[in-house]
Amino acid sequence: MIPVRKVDTRTNLLGLTESQLRNFFAEIGEKPFRARQVLQWIHQRNAATFEEMTDLSKALRSQLDSVASITLPGVISEQTSADGTVKWLFESGAGQAVETVFIPEPGRGTLCISSQVGCALDCSFCATGAQGFNRNLDVAEIIGQVAHANRNLAARANGQPAVSNVVFMGMGEPLANYRNVIPTLEILLSDFGYGLSRRRITVSTSGIVPQLEKLGDDCNVSLAVSLHAPDDALRDVLVPINRVHPIATLLDACWRYAAKRANRFITFEYVMLRDVNDSLQHADKLATLLTGRPAKINLIPFNPFTGNDYARSRTRTIEQFQGRLRQRGLVATTRRTRGDDIDAACGQLAGKVRDRVRVRLREKGRKPATR
Repeated sequence: MIPVRKVDTRTNLLGLTESQLRNFFAEIGEKPFRARQVLQWIHQRNAATFEEMTDLSKALRSQLDSVASITLPGVISEQTSADGTVKWLFESGAGQAVETVFIPEPGRGTLCISSQVGCALDCSFCATGAQGFNRNLDVAEIIGQVAHANRNLAARANGQPAVSNVVFMGMGEPLANYRNVIPTLEILLSDFGYGLSRRRITVSTSGIVPQLEKLGDDCNVSLAVSLHAPDDALRDVLVPINRVHPIATLLDACWRYAAKRANRFITFEYVMLRDVNDSLQHADKLATLLTGRPAKINLIPFNPFTGNDYARSRTRTIEQFQGRLRQRGLVATTRRTRGDDIDAACGQLAGKVRDRVRVRLREKGRKPATR
C-alpha cells in the first residue's frame, strides 16, 4: 500500500508581510501588535519554532503551533567554492529545484536569490532559460532563501547577519512573478523584517515594461536591466522579450524609473560574448544609447555551460570594450567571476537541475516526485 503524504494545512508565517500577519492575528482573536513581534522572531532572531518566542504567552504559542508553521524550503545540497562562494539547491517539487548563491566580500555578503523554477524568457546565453519554465515561487520560498542563508552562515565581523545585500539575479524573471516578489521586497525592507535599505536590494529584469513601470511606484529598489546588445536586431536573438518590448521602449521606462528617486542610477548588464556583441562598434552603439543618462554598465564575462555554443570574450577584448565606454564618459565595470567551479557564476544556474535533483534525492533515500 502506498503511504499517503500528509499535507500541512497550517499557515506558513514565513511568507507573510506585516499587514498580512496583522490580519492573521485578528482572525485568531489576537492584538495586531503581535505581527511585529512574530516578524522579528522569524526574520531577525531566526526562530524556528513558536516555543522560542518567549514574549508570547504559552497559550498563544500553543495556539500558533496548531494553526501555523515556520517552514523553510527543503535543502537538497550545499556546495562551497574555492573562493568562498556558497551555493544551495532548494527542493521545489516535481523533481525540480532552485539555486541560491551567497557571495562573501569584505564588509558585505550578497545573496543571489531565485524567483521562479526555471524561466520562460529563453535568453540564448543563459542556463536557466535552457531549462525551461516550471512555475513561480511563492513568497515563503523566495524569502526562505534569505532566511536559510542567515541561519546557516556566520555573522559578519560587525556582528550583523551574513546577508547584507540581496539581488534577484538567480533563476527566473522577477517581474514575471510580480505578485510574489513585491511582498518579498516588503519583508526585506521592513524594519521588523530584514531592515535592508532600497540600495541594498536589486531587482534584475530582462525588460517586462508594464511591471517595470509598476515597480517604480510600488517598491523603488535598485534596478538592473539585462541589456546585452546595443540594437534591436541583435537583442531580439539574445533576449527574445525584446521582440515585445524593444530597446527604445525599455529605456524610456528605465529613465522614468530612475526619475522617481533622487540620485538613482540604472545598472545595465551586458554579457560579453566572443565575436557576437563585443566589438568596439558595439561599444560605440551602446555608448550612444546611454551617454548622458543615469546609467552604469556592468560587463559580465560569459560563463559557459553544457549545450551552448557561445564563448567568453577574450580578456583583452573586454578591457578594450570597457575602455571605449569610459572614453565616452560612462561608468563601466567588469564583474568578477565567482563560484564558477561549482557552476554558481552568473548565467550558469540550473543547467541540468532536474537530473541533479533526482540524484541528490536518491542519495538521501527519497523518491523524486513525478508529474
